[in-house]
Parts: sequence; C-alpha cells; structure tokens
Amino acid sequence: MNTMTQPTISQKLNLVKISALMLSNISLTLACLAITSISFTSFGVNAANSKVGSLPLSAERIGRQLQNYQSLGAGPFSAAAGQTLWMKEMDGRSCTSCHTAKVSEMGMHQNTRKMIDPMAPSITQARLTDTAKIEKWFTRNCNWTFKRDCTAQEKGDALLWLSQQ
Repeated sequence: MNTMTQPTISQKLNLVKISALMLSNISLTLACLAITSISFTSFGVNAANSKVGSLPLSAERIGRQLQNYQSLGAGPFSAAAGQTLWMKEMDGRSCTSCHTAKVSEMGMHQNTRKMIDPMAPSITQARLTDTAKIEKWFTRNCNWTFKRDCTAQEKGDALLWLSQQ
C-alpha cells in the first residue's frame, strides 16, 4: 500500500517556476563572480607587469614614479630597504634629522627651524603626488644627507616605504 500521493499539475508548475528562479539567481551569482575574478586577475597582471607588485592605496598615486625608476634599471623595490635608507646616518645626518623617525609626525628643518608636514601620505594627503616635487626633494635631501645623488633603486625603495606609512 503506497501512501504517497502524486503532485498535481499546479504543484509541478510551481516547482518548475521555483527551479527556474533558483537557476536565474545562480546564473547571476556566477556572472558576478566571473566579473570579480576578471577584475582581480586584470589588476594582478597589471601589477606583475609593472614589477611594482601589489601596492597599498597610498602608493597607487606614485606608481608611475616607481615605474620610471624601473625604466632606469631599478627594482624590484623593497620597503624594508627604504626604511633602512631613511634611518641611515652619514656624518651625523639622516632623513630623520629633519623628518623624524616617525614619519606620521611633524618634522623640523635643521637649519631654518621651519616646520615640515609629516611625510606619511596617510597624514599629509598631498604628499608624494607631484613627480617634479619628488625629484626636487630627492635631489636636495640626498645631496644634503649623503653628499651624493640617490640612485633610482634607493629612491624607489624610499618611495615605496613612505607610501605605506
């Protein structure tokens, strides 16, 4: 004796409608996942092609400058090497002499006593956004601190480290 009843035509139609709706939602979800995957893949390819790697948002603004240093033969860049350069002392001078070791704080020029805005782009949003200013200050400060121009590698390392602050 079979106690199960067969579904009516109306119930079967409702099942078909529900199934179609579920498939539609699954298709939409899969399409969104595919678009997201393509977006992430495209970003990854661009970052890999530039040799810069995955940069934090604060460094995206200076990505072109890092690529410029790469065109001069520098790279890959190291934030750790940039921090080491920042702390490096030569004849009693270092970047920290004016800008402090904690780049999120105000600095002070050693000769003029003029206050210097924090170097960290997370604090001073306009920091590291103008290529001409970046080069101007690397030229002045490297010559003052190290008594020589910084190499493209050193500039890229320092820029990458600063961009993460």
